[in-house]
Amino acid sequence: MQQTVPSKGALSGLLVLDLSRILAGPTCTQILGDLGAEVIKIERPGRGDDTRGWGPPFLKNADGEETAESAYYLSSNRNKESVAVDLASEEGQGLIRRLAAKADILVENFKVGDLKRRGLDYETLKEINPKLIYCSISGFGQTGPYSHRAGYDFLIQGMGGIMSLTGFDDEDGGTQTKCGVGIADVMCGMYATVSILAAVHHRHQTGEGQYIDISLLDAQVSWLINQGVAHLVSGEIPGRLGNGHPTIVPYETFPGADGPFILAVGNDGQFQKFCDVAGAPDLATDPLFSKNAGRVRNRKTLVPKIRRLTIEREAADWIRDLEAAGVPCGPVNDLGQVFTDPQVLARAMKINLPHPVSGSVDLIGSPIKMEKTPIDYRKAPPVLGADTQDVLKRHLEMSDSEIAELVERGILDLGKATPAKGN
Repeated sequence: MQQTVPSKGALSGLLVLDLSRILAGPTCTQILGDLGAEVIKIERPGRGDDTRGWGPPFLKNADGEETAESAYYLSSNRNKESVAVDLASEEGQGLIRRLAAKADILVENFKVGDLKRRGLDYETLKEINPKLIYCSISGFGQTGPYSHRAGYDFLIQGMGGIMSLTGFDDEDGGTQTKCGVGIADVMCGMYATVSILAAVHHRHQTGEGQYIDISLLDAQVSWLINQGVAHLVSGEIPGRLGNGHPTIVPYETFPGADGPFILAVGNDGQFQKFCDVAGAPDLATDPLFSKNAGRVRNRKTLVPKIRRLTIEREAADWIRDLEAAGVPCGPVNDLGQVFTDPQVLARAMKINLPHPVSGSVDLIGSPIKMEKTPIDYRKAPPVLGADTQDVLKRHLEMSDSEIAELVERGILDLGKATPAKGN
């Protein structure tokens, strides 16, 4: 059991009951935990969060053996306490109601109606705790014709339109492509976090809790941003542009002699500077290319011209000279390069926390930098059930014998000293 360390973060004193799993909900609750809230993660005895088994890779113990701690699970579950409770049992449901009576926030991502059948829905729990902020995260929301459907990130990326904008055009041998990470889940989790914090502020003013309905599809449609509004304004269906930008040119990857680099020209002045560095000042004065609107309309003529220029020099040379001239540019880093980048390291975006299985574990840091209440990394993602006894004794004043009896009946899981192997 990892010791519970009091937080001094911005949300210290708030108690979050986390009934979510996979990525959207855990992303939300990890942010709340990073900001100082106490987060109690409710998991299934013996199995836990689905993502514990989503590997390899799995964390290795001191002997180099794979454990049950997948990298996927580790990505979104720090600053939480794992309590393993059987929600199918009446006793387990009763324990959750008792915890909900003390909680400030509850986050769940069960299928619509599942928790109502167990007496753990908002309407039931608000009678116990009127100040409770209850956030439901689902694939399609609590209303509408798709509300009963299960939603996964890949499915939502397709249905929400982002895949139709991602990838190279058919004529370039491309196809619709999902983002390389579960961005629909992550963005949904962030919208959930914003909503919860707004509800906390409302409660400060009124004393009222409230219900929050957040869906992956809604979140995905929301962050279509400029492309979505461009369609609504023009009626046109945007196509795939590979690494290009729909309304800025040149703004994509270009080939150096040894590999690609990014050129991100945001205005006409920067284009002039690029052309000077490239030894092609005539491009900047050409009436077809001198203004961004012209460059966008004539991208199929201009981009090949630029590619013929950039291929003559190595990417690092372009980056050095363009940076010196004030032209935005940069490398296309793999993840090994990202996590050794001096800027990434200087900003503490790679962190290391003690872990009961491996000794320590490297994790991605939080991008939130706050002066008065900095992010608080109190504990690594917990082993399944590691905090069950501590949380129930501390918050519900349960005795060791009461807990032991529920463990014996399989309603609680106190975790294992050595987690099972990931396979």
